[in-house]
Amino acid sequence: MDAQTRAYLNKINTLRFIPIEKLPLSVLRTSPSPYGYESKALIKKTEQISIPGPSGEIPLRIYTPEGQGPFPVFVNFHGGGWTLGGLHNCDGFCAEICNRAQCIVVSVDYHLAPEYKFPKPLLDCYTATQWAAENISKYNGDPKKIAVGGDSAGGNLATAVALMARDKKSINLCCQVLMYPVTNYNFSTDSYQAFAEGYMLTTSTMKWMWENYLSADADGSNPYASPLQEASLRGLPQALVITAEFDPLRDDSLAYAKKLAQANVEVVQITYPTIHGFISFADRLDVGKAATMLIANYLHTTFAENR
Repeated sequence: MDAQTRAYLNKINTLRFIPIEKLPLSVLRTSPSPYGYESKALIKKTEQISIPGPSGEIPLRIYTPEGQGPFPVFVNFHGGGWTLGGLHNCDGFCAEICNRAQCIVVSVDYHLAPEYKFPKPLLDCYTATQWAAENISKYNGDPKKIAVGGDSAGGNLATAVALMARDKKSINLCCQVLMYPVTNYNFSTDSYQAFAEGYMLTTSTMKWMWENYLSADADGSNPYASPLQEASLRGLPQALVITAEFDPLRDDSLAYAKKLAQANVEVVQITYPTIHGFISFADRLDVGKAATMLIANYLHTTFAENR
């Protein structure tokens, strides 16, 4: 673990926060979150709209860079275990990607569990991606250059959207950016055991988040909830898979990257010596800044190759 992460983690652990699964959702959703930061990245504009969705209106925040366009498009799904988070938590990240990758970013405020259980958050995300493919040209975007991505549960939703787009033969995605994604309803891996407590995200918190997301255990074997359980990953868009070494989700994320590669999907996989959620701490951790730059460069290059 890098020294900066260790110092930050020690500070967090010293505060001895009450585990989030022990607190009411009303408190969690109105309390300040350590995830996210403000960005000073220069972009042309940010606008907020809502689109119709299967569970009601879906708020979107659209970030547009300076320049002529039309710009490629990155559709981003925030993390938070399908239960927490919103547009504010990934605002800094989205602005940085917009500026550095020179792309439009569409940030999706999907409906949250447990009020909206699987597959409702996923269907919101798919609807938003489909909306981008059909409407982003009105915002100076290029509908032929669309990527999806997200962190943690957002990474789960991103790769599930990619699966759904493949299965429906509906949206031709350039790539998927998966940041320490949840890929399997399973808690038996070495990383779930080794990093069960004391490393920001805990195993007990992940169990609670899955309980919020799923209506029944059987849903956990649905590949749209657990992409690692999909029989074939052939035909999915190329992927950047970022993992954290000290993360309960590490092994499932790595297993998914490996399975993508075995299905002849082009994969770039990078593991950083840090903790879950580190990209959301880019204002505090240099490793978060480095990963954000990597993502921006990956998107910029991939979009350029898709002519």
